[in-house]
Amino acid sequence: MKIIPLSEGTFTIDKSKLFVPFNVDKDDLQKRATGSLLVEVQPFVVITSEDILLLDTGLGFEKNGELQIHKNLIDAGINPSEITKVLMSHLHKDHAGGISKLNSASNKKELSFPNAKYYLQKKELEFAYEKGFPSYITDELDCLKNSDNVVFLEGSGILDGYIKYEMTSAHCPYHQVFWIVDGGETVFFGADDAPQLQQMKSRFVAKYDYDGKKCMELRKEWWQKGEEEKWTFLFYHDIKTPIFSNWS
Repeated sequence: MKIIPLSEGTFTIDKSKLFVPFNVDKDDLQKRATGSLLVEVQPFVVITSEDILLLDTGLGFEKNGELQIHKNLIDAGINPSEITKVLMSHLHKDHAGGISKLNSASNKKELSFPNAKYYLQKKELEFAYEKGFPSYITDELDCLKNSDNVVFLEGSGILDGYIKYEMTSAHCPYHQVFWIVDGGETVFFGADDAPQLQQMKSRFVAKYDYDGKKCMELRKEWWQKGEEEKWTFLFYHDIKTPIFSNWS
């Protein structure tokens, strides 16, 4: 498998849930609001023997009318039309902003990856509309409701015999994680249940999680099993280590 991180940059986020760009060489975290977290926003492409997978879709920022995630893909040598599956861990705005883009002709949002199947938990979409802003931006999600490209999942299962998904209900009520097993390799994407390498190595309960204790226990379980089975971990919010597979 080939893995390509698609970094959209480094940001701080506080209780306002606004993502504010942060320059690690120039900016001072201490000058940001108390309790600000420093995070990367980083979807991933995983190229397998069967698919070109996109894991989450970033913030949905645009520059000169082009989605940043589209530009990042093109810079990596991948046409957005080549994405075959979009695997959504959950629909928080920093993970789901690139799901759709505005069609200037119709002035309506349309799916950003029209040739791909989108896989998400059915109850997560329902919860997004129940919860709303600022965690979810629902007008970006409207085109998911009645599209033939969308596959609604319920609970846990396996896609096409090699992608395992599990609804954890940890970071948020209907959050899901993925294992991709291909060519004897296992890639694990824990999204916001397991967002950074350091969190895998320490035991703590985060106040921002729906079930922080469950997140903590799952991270411990995954880290131990990952070491035993030599998984490759993908960390969506890690500034320094987006990919970890060094078990030597």
